[in-house]
Amino acid sequence: MDSKVGFEDGLAKDVVSSGLCVGCGACLAVCPCGCLAWAYGKPELRGECRSCGLCVKVCPKSCSSFSEVEFHVFGRGRTGLEVFGIHRGVYRVRSREDRVLKVCQDGGAVTSLLLHALEAKLIDGAVLSGVSAEKPLFPVSRLAMSAEDVLSCAGSRYTCSPNLFGLTEAVKRGLGKVAFVGTPCQVQVLRLMQMASAKLAKCVTLLLGLMCSECFQYEGLVSVLSGLGINLDEVEKVNIKGSMVVNLKSGVSREVSLSSVKKHALRGCENCGDFASELADLSLGGLGMEGWTGVVVRTKVGEDLLGSAKSAGLVDVENLGEDERPFRLLVRLSTMKRQFRVCL
Repeated sequence: MDSKVGFEDGLAKDVVSSGLCVGCGACLAVCPCGCLAWAYGKPELRGECRSCGLCVKVCPKSCSSFSEVEFHVFGRGRTGLEVFGIHRGVYRVRSREDRVLKVCQDGGAVTSLLLHALEAKLIDGAVLSGVSAEKPLFPVSRLAMSAEDVLSCAGSRYTCSPNLFGLTEAVKRGLGKVAFVGTPCQVQVLRLMQMASAKLAKCVTLLLGLMCSECFQYEGLVSVLSGLGINLDEVEKVNIKGSMVVNLKSGVSREVSLSSVKKHALRGCENCGDFASELADLSLGGLGMEGWTGVVVRTKVGEDLLGSAKSAGLVDVENLGEDERPFRLLVRLSTMKRQFRVCL
């Protein structure tokens, strides 16, 4: 795809209209002329496009060379044995902080690491997802600049959150060191921005990538839950452990079969080849564990952060052996996703 084509001739036709868009918001975030608008989770042209090509350069569906981005991040390509990407170690991690364990999704690793980075002044703020105050379970981008902000955003969302909009806010506020938490496609966007020397990416010093098989359309997911008689205002947490587990504020849990929500998966997720956020500093996911988070350390930045949090007594860290079920699940899901890597 020619990186100098305009939005209409490039992304509108080849990505949005074809159903490949994953709603990451990268195109809006980098557009220098503000000609794009957000409509129903997708970009659309509302003004005059100057055909600068930036939106194409940073789109995770623009057929960029994954190996080229990988070399930019790590200085080398992965070997055939690195089925879930270049890494320095694989661990199970669990927070030791009560304030985190009360609100976290699995082991609370993401939340504890962000809190440590913020309180140790390793970062000025973090861009992550929160939940709308108006629409239940609806994800929104947040710029967290305090411990309270980070804790309020704990937990996972299973519909797309355009976290890159929070990065725009971080730049407006002049933050110099920002952590970004996102799905594999969003992490790829940040790396593409760094390669393109985009202004938005200059403040990002830490990338935490979430392991992800797919995201669901918000309207479709809530229609399934509502159809089962689940009051959305009473949902405390949603998790996926073989099935979709919906925990209610009353303490009751409801199981929802994945087959009932599968039809509402974003079509753009179908040809994503990255389960394990292979371009992040740290990749994190539940991997079927209860009370622990699987963590893949990929860069020195990520290694130093995890080591610092462990030394401070904030997290428990254990090696994850290759013969253990979570490790095997990491390999299996990464292998399954990689076969769909069409453009990358």
